Amino acid sequence: MDDEFAKLNRRINPPRVIVDNGACGHATFIQVDSVSKHEILLEIVQVLSDLNLNVTKAYISSDAGWFMDVFYVTDNRGKKITDEETLGYIQKTLETKVYILNSMKSSANLIPSKDHTSTTIELTGNDRPGLLSELSAVLTDMGCNVINAEIWTHNARAATVIHITDRSTGHAIEDPDRLSTIKELLFNVMKGDSDFKTPSARMFVSTSRETHTGRRLHQMLLADRDFERHNDKCSMEPHVTVLDCSDRDYTVVTIRCLDRPKLLFDTVCCLTDMEYVVFHGTVITGRLEAYQEYYIRHVDGFPISSEAEQQRVMECLEAAIERRTTQGVELEVITEDRFGVLSEITRIIRENGLSIKRAEIRRNGGKANDRFIVSDVMGNGVVDPKTMEMVQKEIGGLGEEEGCGMKVEGNNSSLLLSTKLPKEKHETRTSFSFGNLFKGRNFHNFNKLIKSCS
Repeated sequence: MDDEFAKLNRRINPPRVIVDNGACGHATFIQVDSVSKHEILLEIVQVLSDLNLNVTKAYISSDAGWFMDVFYVTDNRGKKITDEETLGYIQKTLETKVYILNSMKSSANLIPSKDHTSTTIELTGNDRPGLLSELSAVLTDMGCNVINAEIWTHNARAATVIHITDRSTGHAIEDPDRLSTIKELLFNVMKGDSDFKTPSARMFVSTSRETHTGRRLHQMLLADRDFERHNDKCSMEPHVTVLDCSDRDYTVVTIRCLDRPKLLFDTVCCLTDMEYVVFHGTVITGRLEAYQEYYIRHVDGFPISSEAEQQRVMECLEAAIERRTTQGVELEVITEDRFGVLSEITRIIRENGLSIKRAEIRRNGGKANDRFIVSDVMGNGVVDPKTMEMVQKEIGGLGEEEGCGMKVEGNNSSLLLSTKLPKEKHETRTSFSFGNLFKGRNFHNFNKLIKSCS
């Protein structure tokens, strides 16, 4: 009977999405109205994150079975979105996402791949210099093409999601014996020299793909308990508080930290995967700092009842924020895609005494676009320019036979190098750039903070 009523309610009240550039002078206004459902907030924020939209202000309200969110978003330059095609795509994508979610009987984190074109490998283990280099070398030796991958490191732990195909067929690897060998070799790499008494490595292989790699990486590190600190706190650590709001039967979570892209996704993802529901919330970003306030309850309808759980929520939110805030130098390598190129690039990075703290590997249209956040082996984010110059020279040499061009740029004006290899008759070019991971962004100040709580 409840299911039939829910279906009727959805038919009477279909989801509505408004995208308006006239409502605000410096940001694009987005409003989403829908029947409330668990995880709907995360799904919407995920769409905005995947479109590389920066949320400068948001108001969240989910009460009495109805969901209404307002977002003010800008592009990466801090400007409102003016392209009509992009605005239409945002609206259509949000409408489709909300409609599908409301049509599902329950939320699922996995969507089976329709054509099984790739095999997904998930790995967690102890972080160490050269880890990605060793993993990619094993995959190359086993005849595996890496088509997409992401690796995150935090608090001496590492998690990676890798999508691979068979080099000969270009499709998913389904032979059980071969998969078993790949799993054994990769597991040994992740385990390293760890003591058997210490949980060191976990692995999962599937021909299905998760809905969102970022969320999966958060889940893997959360399950690996990377929020348990083994080092001293730093001055840049986010400030999180969790307090009772007994008069309204909520738990109030407040977050203050440096603003950055995808911050809202990371915090909402953490709360959702810890099985908390955001009923009301406010998000405000200033020139550098971000402020978030959430009124939450557990999925069972009750607020947090113990100090131990409050402490756990604080630690998990801090970890979720820190996972994308690794200090280091950003390297970007763009080249023609070919078998084994990732193994060669990561080998050069390792042999020059650099450690990869985060990486995003993409293959599309015959091009390889790889981004790395690197530090020295001690974890220091400042890298000797001479070391980077050597990395530039060696990676540039990978394309020398093809006559590739190569460029190195740093965000700091004190570091700007440029090199062109002599053979210029070929069209294939490789570009390479590095700089600080986080760039300052200009945001307009907001006059006041509005607390949504009813």
